[in-house]
Amino acid sequence: MPLDNLIRTTLDNGLQVILRPSRRAPVASFWLFYRVGSRNETPGYTGISHWVEHMLFKGTERFPRGEFDKAVARAGGVFNGMTGQDWTVYFETFPAERIELALQVESDRMGNAIFDAEETESERTVILSEREGSENSYFYRLQEEVQAAAFQAHSYRNPVIGWQTDLLSMTRDDLYAHYRTFYTPNNAIAVVTGDFEPDAMAAQLARHFGALAPGPSVPPVRTQEPAQQAERRIILRGEDPTPYFLQAFHAPPATHPDFFATVVLDSVLGGAKGLGIFGGSANNRNNRLYRALVERQLTVDVASSVGPTIDTGLFTISATLAPGVTHAQVEEAIWHELERIQRDGVEQAEVERAIKQTKAQFVFSSESVTYEAYWLGFSEVVASLDWLNAWVEQLAAVTPEDVQRVAQKSFARHRQTVGWYVPEGEEE
Repeated sequence: MPLDNLIRTTLDNGLQVILRPSRRAPVASFWLFYRVGSRNETPGYTGISHWVEHMLFKGTERFPRGEFDKAVARAGGVFNGMTGQDWTVYFETFPAERIELALQVESDRMGNAIFDAEETESERTVILSEREGSENSYFYRLQEEVQAAAFQAHSYRNPVIGWQTDLLSMTRDDLYAHYRTFYTPNNAIAVVTGDFEPDAMAAQLARHFGALAPGPSVPPVRTQEPAQQAERRIILRGEDPTPYFLQAFHAPPATHPDFFATVVLDSVLGGAKGLGIFGGSANNRNNRLYRALVERQLTVDVASSVGPTIDTGLFTISATLAPGVTHAQVEEAIWHELERIQRDGVEQAEVERAIKQTKAQFVFSSESVTYEAYWLGFSEVVASLDWLNAWVEQLAAVTPEDVQRVAQKSFARHRQTVGWYVPEGEEE
């Protein structure tokens, strides 16, 4: 994404501001990223960021619960909020002349969220139900178990929604303290894209956010995941008759020199993806894992995945087994492909196709005013705007030798965490 026409500033209270005006359409999008997610959570408080995200929708004195929803509907806009491992974000996209409503609401809930005790307890029930709903999927359970096993030290081991025991024990005061620590101007990035006048928007941002007091110094995340020295295995059993397979390796963070080679490796193995929350996938059948597993009728589907993270993340390979096939057969078929790349490398044409398709997915995931704002804020959280500006260039620079080297470095049996979901009564 070439970062032309970009304006950056920081308010006196520490709020970072990124503006990118354009006249493509008479709409504007406002995103407010907080540098807090499950990465920042400690034992006993897992899921607290996701819960606080929910609570900020519960209203303020100025905008009681439900009032903002009605105002958005009247203004013809859309809004949402999300929590991830590295961030929490709220966004609104409006007809351009209504975008100040987003600034009014986000500045208000940054400083004045109520955290009503009854609403807190009601939301505890909602989140516990959300978690229990996810647990109805044995593939979700397998993912959670593998993730927890793949990280011994780092907080990426915890689910964003949190562990049930923590959700049952956290209090309203715990949530409010987390809010006052992390949901502050000096821990946030405001992004505005679309049809607006930069000077007028800067003045509006200063008016709505400038008077908010900065919060305390944010506790740093010092833990780094140590290199994995031993293979780890999970065997999960349950009532679902469909067997699943999941394999995970540590992957380099977004700012690591090997990150883009790892993205191309992912595309070679499992197809190109957009990487962002709005990104799709190429859904091509030329990738190596599809040919090795689905075409040979070992699995009914297969996917690989890697994403940009602040710290060491995960490269995963997942599959749903075909009837009559064992997990061991699937695992060995995958290792055959991984070791083939390690031994023989990949073709230049294969890498060029992977780069072209990944670039296309990236462009698709950043083409609208809303998607553009997401990428600007997200990149500043996990890496930097320079990283985003060089995204296509760094991707295009990946060579077959880079892909082979990263495969040799990343994939080893003692560095894998493997999960098998085995239906009750079936052999492993």
